[in-house]
Amino acid sequence: MKKQHQPFAFSTDTLLYPLLFVLLIWLVFAIEIRFALRFNKYGVYPQTLKGLRGILFSPFIHSGIKHLYSNTVPLFVLSSALFYFYRPIAFKVIIYGILLSGFITWLIGRPSYHIGASGLIYVLFSFNFFKGIFARHYKLIALSLVVVFIYGSMFMYAFPIDEQISWEGHTAGLIAGLVFALIFRKEIVKVKRYKWEEPDYNDEEDEFLKYFDESGNFIELSPVNEWFSETSEISNEISEINYIFKENKD
Repeated sequence: MKKQHQPFAFSTDTLLYPLLFVLLIWLVFAIEIRFALRFNKYGVYPQTLKGLRGILFSPFIHSGIKHLYSNTVPLFVLSSALFYFYRPIAFKVIIYGILLSGFITWLIGRPSYHIGASGLIYVLFSFNFFKGIFARHYKLIALSLVVVFIYGSMFMYAFPIDEQISWEGHTAGLIAGLVFALIFRKEIVKVKRYKWEEPDYNDEEDEFLKYFDESGNFIELSPVNEWFSETSEISNEISEINYIFKENKD
């Protein structure tokens, strides 16, 4: 039997998987430092056959400690939000997001090695934002607003404002996130609806409303009336409190 995921329910997965991913990219960087290695050549090099391997490897490679640190916090925050709000499709978004954003970078990028997890970060940013808007669920819309409030400045880095920054990877991430928000548009948490909100609801068949008229008054003596009457009498008895005053002779 397929396990049912409770929507908006916190679990260890919410923080565990993002933490493991962050630790992995730090481990790769530590190996570079420890053994004096450079993995830049495994990044995405656009429009070359060898550069295709970077689609898989580039998210785990960073140019330095500053580059790595700047990607760590948003990667952890946005992936945690993904696992909390969209747990059933979280792995699909991450895996397919890496592949699609990497491939788009390979298509449109400049002839240089494109490395770093920023492409995936832009996928998560874009997906969390657009998915909340498409879902029209108040919690997911709130998530979209929070994402924009915290990381809204990321939009400017999807344009060629700095030659040292792979704006192509950022643009590819935004496109990929939007694509997946559209693909998984129907996979949203359903808003809880009460019985009387259903389109086929018939108030004439409601067992409780049959004791009231159109003005909301009781139309006949019923167990419900009796229950209210008994409750009212008990309430009146309880409300009778006797106060005793004693004079303080001291």
